[in-house]
Amino acid sequence: MDSPAASGDTRPRQVRSIGPSFAMSAVMRLIVAPGANPKVVVVFLPNSSPWLPARRPMILTDMTFMFSHDHVGITVTQEDLDATIAWYSRNLGFTVEQRFDAHGTTFVFLTAGDVRIELLAGASNPGGAPTDNILTSMDPSRLHHFCLAVTDLDAAVSRLLELDVPLIGGPMEIPDTGQRIAFVTDNVGTIIELSAPGTWISGRKAQA
Repeated sequence: MDSPAASGDTRPRQVRSIGPSFAMSAVMRLIVAPGANPKVVVVFLPNSSPWLPARRPMILTDMTFMFSHDHVGITVTQEDLDATIAWYSRNLGFTVEQRFDAHGTTFVFLTAGDVRIELLAGASNPGGAPTDNILTSMDPSRLHHFCLAVTDLDAAVSRLLELDVPLIGGPMEIPDTGQRIAFVTDNVGTIIELSAPGTWISGRKAQA
């Protein structure tokens, strides 16, 4: 059976929502640029819904790598760390997936379905430039970074450098999670982590 792109059908596709109204719907979008091949295909099938196949959202591009949402990092003080873990567990049903200390900072990964939050407690530099140093930019009570899992970290970094995107950290090896990561910033200074593989993949490998 031919794909919509092969048949010349470039209309957006949407899969009907399945389950109760509070469940996320499964949406597929096909965006076709001029030419024979589609430029971007976005597939969203959240595996947290019991009515949908277990699959993670993935964005496929015409570049040499693919990416998907991985986690959100939130900075807290050491004094607030355990209380924050308890709050997310008690109020939102998160559980601790991994906890370790490195570079004077405690890292805690919380999970609920396929949603992942990273809590970072330790190093901070109140009033300092937010992206001068990855580990000293952790001012409490603000979003520190978000992470995109990529299939080829070197290709992703090379592409972003070609586009003059600032590289502020890495690529570097993280033995505790079995990853290679790098950090860039967007136009307003938001820190974006690139991870290969994603922490959800490396975590499952570590448990195998």
